[in-house]
Amino acid sequence: MGLLDVLDARLGDGLESLLCAHHARRLRRLGWGGVFAGDGGWWSPRRPVREGNRVEVLVDGHEVLPAIAEAISSARRSVHLAGWCASPDFRLTREPGAPTLRELLASAAERVPVRVLLWAGPPVPMFEPTRKRVLASRREFMRDSAVSCVVDARERTLHCHHEKVVVVDDEVAFVGGMDLTAVEGDRHDTPEHPPRHPLGWHDIGTRLRGPIVADVAEHFRDRWQEIAGEELPPVAVPGPAGTSSAQLVRTIPERTYDFIPRGEFSLLDSYLRALRSAERLVYLENQFLWSPEVTEILIDKLRNPPDPRFRVVLVLPRKPSNGADTTRGQLGRLIDADDGGRRLVAATLTSHDGATSSSVYVHAKLAVVDDRWLSVGSANLNEHSLFNDTEVNVVTDDADLARRTRLRLWSEHLQRPVDEVAGEPEDVVDHLWRGTLESEGKHRIAALPGVSRRAGRLQGPLRGLLVDG
Repeated sequence: MGLLDVLDARLGDGLESLLCAHHARRLRRLGWGGVFAGDGGWWSPRRPVREGNRVEVLVDGHEVLPAIAEAISSARRSVHLAGWCASPDFRLTREPGAPTLRELLASAAERVPVRVLLWAGPPVPMFEPTRKRVLASRREFMRDSAVSCVVDARERTLHCHHEKVVVVDDEVAFVGGMDLTAVEGDRHDTPEHPPRHPLGWHDIGTRLRGPIVADVAEHFRDRWQEIAGEELPPVAVPGPAGTSSAQLVRTIPERTYDFIPRGEFSLLDSYLRALRSAERLVYLENQFLWSPEVTEILIDKLRNPPDPRFRVVLVLPRKPSNGADTTRGQLGRLIDADDGGRRLVAATLTSHDGATSSSVYVHAKLAVVDDRWLSVGSANLNEHSLFNDTEVNVVTDDADLARRTRLRLWSEHLQRPVDEVAGEPEDVVDHLWRGTLESEGKHRIAALPGVSRRAGRLQGPLRGLLVDG
């Protein structure tokens, strides 16, 4: 290792230590210092655990979007939607004559209250959705309709309201990563991911029924009442609808809302608890991997494997919308920690059709640990989502669902039948994942480009210190 490499690594370590110390001080001051305590269990103690739920994982736009459209169309009491961005002209299916989102909501509003809560956009038009676009969308949603639409500008500086939730009749809820818009990419895609212009889109959502829906509905109710100034009826807890235990976890920065002035960081708590507990497998699909709090746990696991079978599989975008160097810098640290142990696989998704090929943008925010813990939602693994944006994930310890979800995704990405990826995870990682990445030819998965031992090493901590407050 040359002198520049040594200086680069030491500066990076120092900056990451400063960032982690800053986060620890901030959360201790807010009464959330226990997040870093490392005590046992993977349920966050500050949120209720609901029994008797039906949790369905919906993969890619062809499943997520029609399910949301169907729920809105059949609403009997109310429709509540909160998102980073929602476009009035967005169609939730590609079916000929499919209604736009505005038409869908306006039709529902003829019989039930429909409320839409949107992020107001950045104060200056540096990135999408701009405030001009959001205000135009608000006007269009409300034009000649009974839809109520308000914008929420209470974001922290350089941050946003990033969650994506839909609640219908307080009986069914959708929590995931899917935005109801074509801004920054076409959300309509299938597991086959045919080459699309400008790129394909891989995303994941959940459809929830049972008592967990009350927590999603209450979260929307709290935000709506404070921003819109309209008091909503109390949320009734639905009866049992399945056999899964589930927990709704959130990021809400401090001093954002009066209903929770010290904020909430149960989403970070949930992730750290699950990763610390990992023994055999960590499988992550995410748009970003910046957070040193997350990578430090993975680094320790790679250096000191809890089990000889321990493996880490990461599925990330080839070129995220921002922070590409930051993610690659953290991957460089993970590669260093693996140190030739071949426990780590880092891949991206591509699409091929004869001579045509394109990237598949990984927008999913999913984690599976040991086939015993599953998390799906809106949170990326960066300082924005874990400390500064509003985010919502749903977590379950339904082992059967966790395993079925992982196998379905591995089947999609490896382009093999489920029974071919259903072996021991370490064997599938070593032979199918790694074998595919190292073989010639066109495959759905590809090694992440530009991943080296020091690429962008300083980008992660510098970005974290600049965007965090």
